[in-house]
Amino acid sequence: MITVKSEEVLEKKDGKAAKGHPELLEKIRSMRAQVGVIGLGYVGLPLVLEFSRAGFRVTGFDVDDGKVNLLGQGKSYIRHIGDAKIKDLKSFSATSDFSRLQAMDCVIVCVPTPLNANREPDMTYVFDTAKSIARHLREGQLIVLESTTYPGTTDEDMRAILEGNESGLRAGAGFYLAYSPEREDPNNGDFSTRTIPKVVGGYTGKCLEAAKTLYDTIVVRTVAVSSTRVAETAKLLENIYRAVNIALVNELKVLFERMDIDIWEVIEAASTKPFGFQAFYPGPGLGGHCIPIDPFYLTWKAREYDCPTKFIELAGEINTSMPYRVAERTAEALNEHGKCLNGARVLVLCLAYKKDVDDPRESPSFKLIEILERKGAIVDYNDPHIPAAPRMRHFRVEKTSVPLTAGGLASYDCVLVATDHSAYDPQFILDHSRLIVDTRNLFKNTRDTGKVKKA
Repeated sequence: MITVKSEEVLEKKDGKAAKGHPELLEKIRSMRAQVGVIGLGYVGLPLVLEFSRAGFRVTGFDVDDGKVNLLGQGKSYIRHIGDAKIKDLKSFSATSDFSRLQAMDCVIVCVPTPLNANREPDMTYVFDTAKSIARHLREGQLIVLESTTYPGTTDEDMRAILEGNESGLRAGAGFYLAYSPEREDPNNGDFSTRTIPKVVGGYTGKCLEAAKTLYDTIVVRTVAVSSTRVAETAKLLENIYRAVNIALVNELKVLFERMDIDIWEVIEAASTKPFGFQAFYPGPGLGGHCIPIDPFYLTWKAREYDCPTKFIELAGEINTSMPYRVAERTAEALNEHGKCLNGARVLVLCLAYKKDVDDPRESPSFKLIEILERKGAIVDYNDPHIPAAPRMRHFRVEKTSVPLTAGGLASYDCVLVATDHSAYDPQFILDHSRLIVDTRNLFKNTRDTGKVKKA
């Protein structure tokens, strides 16, 4: 990868610079700029916290009045962001009134970019948000997109919408336009919004300077790149890298099962090499809003250039097949215990897509439940962080978390570990369960191979 020095990037020719550029930079540096964050979820809310801590006046925008009302009461709806952090916010307000965008000096867009039923980009949220901004756009504003997307979204699609308003404002000449990909990892104790380097790309050099100046106030390091497209593609590469490597270990897991080799032990042994190897781990499928989705944004865009993305597509096939493979292993395990999957009672642990978060986005647990129930199983779930199954875009699981008790565990024919929350006591689960299918190596230290089956 070519590293571009910030000074070199900022010298990129602009043509006519936006009016009020020095004034906006001064307002940002003196913390007098008003910052608006659109989308108050797992990306937007941490940004609100950082800008507020830095001393900015911050307004959060969201179409969900439930979130707006909770924030107004000083309450959080994200587990790792406690109520105390919301109550400590200074100069902050949340609203669903998008007409207030006109008062903002800097607007940051953090809305979802999911896939549709055909695994193609669903840009509804980004484009609808851009239209809302366009209706209230004024001269000298900085607009930054953070949502993960395909190359060209910012400088082509979003720019066209913003420039299509009646004001006649143009990016780089009337307002500033930039892209800076989010890199949030919910509940990561080692890295936070402030400590993760921030990649920034601008439509012009002045656009980049404005965006870099803004993020310099809240993060330890900004990484300026030559264009919005480079910034957009950098985020895709990060997650494609992970998706491909996870697919590799998922594929090897199936092979090693047939060879009676424990892939977890193999990975642990390989990890002792101090160079040239990075550990990735298998699971029941991909979850979260990044890895299962982002690679397909590039696959879709690549079709425009008649260039197949074979690695990405193969990785997607392997990873999306894993819930089906886990369901097969569950049926095999039950069969070994003289029980048919049809009519069996199965307890799934948990709905969250990863350990110790309350985030169910794209969690493979929903697909697992759907497959198991389709095959006739009676399925419940337990998740200490998700008391009731939320409505998802593609799944409607009308269930609430059941208590994890000795008697409750014993009443199920099988306990399927889809996520290994720290709150779980493996020994307690082992002692009181009839059969366990473990997709996360939660029971790596057990010798009870008859009761625990890895999947």
